[in-house]
Amino acid sequence: MSPQQVSDTRPQPQPTLSLRHAVAIIVGIVIGAGIFKSPSLVAQFSGSASTMMWAWVLGGLISLLGALCYAELASAWPHAGGDYHFLWRAYGRRVAFLFAWARFAVITTGSIALLGFVFGDYMSALLPWGTTHSAAIWAALALIVLTWLNLRGLQASASTQSWLTMAEVLGLVLVIVAGIWLSTGNGSAIAPGTIVTQESSSGTGMWGLAMVFVLLTYGGWNEAAYLSAEMHGSRKRILHALVISIGLITALYVAVNWAYWQGLGMSGMAGSKAVAADLLERAFGAAGQWVMAAMVAVAAITSMNATMIVGARTNFAVGRDWPQLAFLGRWQQARGVPSIALYAQSACAMLLILLGDTMRSGFQTMVDFTAPVFWLFFLLSTLALIVLRVREPHAERPFRVPFYPLLPLIFAGVCGYMLWSSLVYVRIGAWVGVAVLAVGGVLLWWLERGAAPAVDDARGDGNRI
Repeated sequence: MSPQQVSDTRPQPQPTLSLRHAVAIIVGIVIGAGIFKSPSLVAQFSGSASTMMWAWVLGGLISLLGALCYAELASAWPHAGGDYHFLWRAYGRRVAFLFAWARFAVITTGSIALLGFVFGDYMSALLPWGTTHSAAIWAALALIVLTWLNLRGLQASASTQSWLTMAEVLGLVLVIVAGIWLSTGNGSAIAPGTIVTQESSSGTGMWGLAMVFVLLTYGGWNEAAYLSAEMHGSRKRILHALVISIGLITALYVAVNWAYWQGLGMSGMAGSKAVAADLLERAFGAAGQWVMAAMVAVAAITSMNATMIVGARTNFAVGRDWPQLAFLGRWQQARGVPSIALYAQSACAMLLILLGDTMRSGFQTMVDFTAPVFWLFFLLSTLALIVLRVREPHAERPFRVPFYPLLPLIFAGVCGYMLWSSLVYVRIGAWVGVAVLAVGGVLLWWLERGAAPAVDDARGDGNRI
């Protein structure tokens, strides 16, 4: 423990989260609208049912590899800043700040706004406002209510998250039940062995593209790192939370895709615009469409709440390190929440909702940029494990990645491939990402012109939480 840490008497995050709450948050972040859309694309590019199913299994295994890497980092250095803190220790404050800026400017707030629009689109189908701005109104209302909920405290938001995640999982169970119902000869299922012509020519490139969508659907488990400082019990509890969450998510994803295949066949999956809606309609009739809209709305708001919980903690960590941004580093001890950081995050997300309502295509391009930026810093965070093994060999590590350095290098290779793929397929969005990082560089230059940051050490030793 460094002298700076000893003298720091400011309110800090406390270990109040249970394993159940952590699992609910992780599962809630990962299982969003993607599982209701991506399976159609994966079916198109897989070529056969067995290849498709193995793609979803492989996605879970790859996620588990990454989780083991993050479990070592988070158990060794539990910190509310998550990736921001790991990047600081490994590469210094500049790289860490650029990550925090990208996360605040678009990655987290853009995700919150986009999830708000998904929620708004489906709520508009259930309860329309009678205006073209209906989706934006629902998105704004969801943001306001969830901000109020999170300001009440971590226990309130985490408990709500547990109930939302339970409802979300029950929705996926309903999809699985529909698949079983159709596979037994009820309803009007399509023969599951049917394959569309375009799939038979699927090659390595198509398989790689299928994995892009699979891994995007699994994305978000790494947010567990932001909870590491607030989990009570052994520091290895973060490992348990990650393994349990990814195991549950993988089982659900494989079962849901089996249900889609059984109910719609490969052709039906590949040609569907709303695969879950088509399955439920085939199994339960017109009522299935209403149930589907409610399921996606719940999934969207569940991911939205979980993203808000973890997102504000990066802003809090930045406020602790940079005196000019100290207002972000205020921790409300009684409620266990970084209130100012949460207000800032919600304000930025609200601006994106307003922008998205006025120029929807521009909003989509702006949000698309998150993929290359996300995978760039994901790659750097994974390599940080190797850097810190060399730089800080004697640091206490309650958990060590097995088969080091093979497993971290394999996952780093996956991140590198995903970075390349996202740059190839996103294109315009990638340039938006570069522009946002450039703005962050200007802001960093302005901050460094002023007072020196609170922690000038390249590894951030003085600000562990």
